[in-house]
Amino acid sequence: MSKKNKLVKPFVKWAGGKRQLLTEIRKHIPRDISTYYEPFIGGGAVLFDLQPKKAVINDANEELFNVYKVIKNDVDNLVEDLKKHVNEEDYYYEVRALDRSADYDKLSDVERASRILFLNKTCFNGLFRVNQSGEFNVPFGRYKNPAIVNEKVLRAVSNYLNSNDIRILNEDFTEAIKGMRREAFVYFDPPYHPISDSSSFTGYTVDGFGEKDQRRLKKLCDDLTERGCRFMLSNSSAPLILDLYEKDYKVDYIGANRSINSVGDKRGEVKEVLVRNY
Repeated sequence: MSKKNKLVKPFVKWAGGKRQLLTEIRKHIPRDISTYYEPFIGGGAVLFDLQPKKAVINDANEELFNVYKVIKNDVDNLVEDLKKHVNEEDYYYEVRALDRSADYDKLSDVERASRILFLNKTCFNGLFRVNQSGEFNVPFGRYKNPAIVNEKVLRAVSNYLNSNDIRILNEDFTEAIKGMRREAFVYFDPPYHPISDSSSFTGYTVDGFGEKDQRRLKKLCDDLTERGCRFMLSNSSAPLILDLYEKDYKVDYIGANRSINSVGDKRGEVKEVLVRNY
């Protein structure tokens, strides 16, 4: 692992983000990793905490993938474009509505990345959520002074992504680990299986992430184990998840305070699991 830069940290707030669980996660990360894989990168808290020299990161969310790509390849123009945004309700809804217009495809990659970062910093609870048409649909957050232009962090992340061998993909999670070798390590942090019908946050892509996907992920974990590859996985302690993993793998229970929930009294500590095959 490379020497850590404290400014290399998540630049978006993401449902299920791992910042508060890093101490627990860090305990179980193997020391000898040739390549670090993270097929559900999200906000990148674990990647940025570890700061490996060689990694393959992936996310099915095309907008998030574009943000990572732009931060790596064009951070100067991204910082400049972010400066045009204002924390006003009418303006927020104008920007939010762009993905409903025919002109959306005309936006540059930098403008799209700038839009997502602005919406993430100013929307209610920092929740990234899209409807069935793939349109961002979170209301305005009414924050007094959100950090829309977090230039130091963006530049530090850009420097990290460019100073190391970091591949950024926008594939299905099964494709993201193709060619993985035994000396490598993969951390899976998929959209959590809901404990109840009202607690799902799978709306960060149009397709969601349902039971069928959870079972595909379990099969992938089994395949990796047969090949002698190491994995660790985070998920909820939903009955389906326990049923899938408890018989075959080490399962540790950890508590996490989840602040992203549309119902205030549904926030608070929830039991999550860390699953590993080593």
